[in-house]
Amino acid sequence: MSCREMPRSSVPDFLGEAPRVFNDATTMQPRAPASVPVEARNGARVKVRDMRPEGVYRPNYSFLTPNMRSPQYVQMSMAAAITLGVMNGAMHRTACTRCLNLLLTYPEGCRANCAYCGLARHREAERNYADRNFIRVDWPAVPYEEVLDIVAAGGDGGRFHRMCISMITHPCSDEDTRVVLKKWVERLKHIPVSILSNPTTMTRQDVQELKDLGADIFTVALDACNREIFDRTRGRGVQSPHSWAKYWEILHAAADIFGPEHFGAHLIVGMGESDRDVLTQVQKIRDLGGHSHMFAFFPERGSLMDHLPAVPRPQWRRIQIARYLIDYRGHRLEKMRFDESGTLIDFGLPQDEIDAVIDAGVAFRTSGCPGKEARDISACDRPYGDSPPRDIASYPFKLNRSDIRKMRRQLDAGMADGCGCQSGELR
Repeated sequence: MSCREMPRSSVPDFLGEAPRVFNDATTMQPRAPASVPVEARNGARVKVRDMRPEGVYRPNYSFLTPNMRSPQYVQMSMAAAITLGVMNGAMHRTACTRCLNLLLTYPEGCRANCAYCGLARHREAERNYADRNFIRVDWPAVPYEEVLDIVAAGGDGGRFHRMCISMITHPCSDEDTRVVLKKWVERLKHIPVSILSNPTTMTRQDVQELKDLGADIFTVALDACNREIFDRTRGRGVQSPHSWAKYWEILHAAADIFGPEHFGAHLIVGMGESDRDVLTQVQKIRDLGGHSHMFAFFPERGSLMDHLPAVPRPQWRRIQIARYLIDYRGHRLEKMRFDESGTLIDFGLPQDEIDAVIDAGVAFRTSGCPGKEARDISACDRPYGDSPPRDIASYPFKLNRSDIRKMRRQLDAGMADGCGCQSGELR
């Protein structure tokens, strides 16, 4: 399958509606999760059939899903699978990803029910776990020893700057993450490892053990930008076990244990929060010594929010600029100006400084754990994880002049009176 264009979902495009300044909380209401038949719960269909896995499993919705478990099996992003030659395909304007994203996998799947996620528990009714899409694409399952062998033999062509272990909410996730990490460090210590954690099942001691085993960066997928949206999309509102307080507890533990520049948090823009909400979290994380890894909300096929609009591009672009200024230019939230709805209207810097950031283009690239190129350029480039290639949200490659012109047009559409401009136009 080609990555030039990911599968399109049957979601509304909202093209006939008036332009939105931001996705407001009233609009961004997830559906309530439906009940799951008993015969489909906890991976029952896969476990009853108990088909033995053989080699690489590519998601196939008309095929009997084998019984695969971590740490023997892991799933990998489609971009990583293409980079390693595990899958055929081509990616729009880029030949590879620079981060090997691995996802723990079990027939029971993730026991959380996050409203925006394709891996959510409510999907048991329609699709086995290893066949579910995640951040817009399928994730093939590969024997972990085979992954180690391929990378050790140079199958990535030296292109991986980092590996990331993505945990899920499952009773075995903590122990299996330690096994996957230990084996990687023993064989491939030259490629640093990030942990995308599951705070709900973790303690401070778990965080410490991952650091002791050789993890380089620890991240928390906070995702929601305020407590109310967190509860509505990740907690009680969707019959899910996560809590805002627990996530922040583990994020603070990561700050203490991993130290400055070696921890961070994921934030999704466009789920009903204001610009001020997003940037308040960005500043809090930066004050702790970490960085924010930003995602543009996109309606994930099969999720409880797949009927809702993607984040408006003007909102996304102004947040990208503001986040970059806070994380990498020492700028502060207090110097920015917002209107009564919390929409950013002034970056609080001279126009020539804003122009320089826009022209450099780095602010519009995918944000995540750093690679070898520069501290502000992410190894975790997640090609087209939050948008289709025809309307790129997070650029997995260096922007060209045409891309920069497009960024200016989108910023102009969302900041008529601010950003330090006298005329309101970003030239």
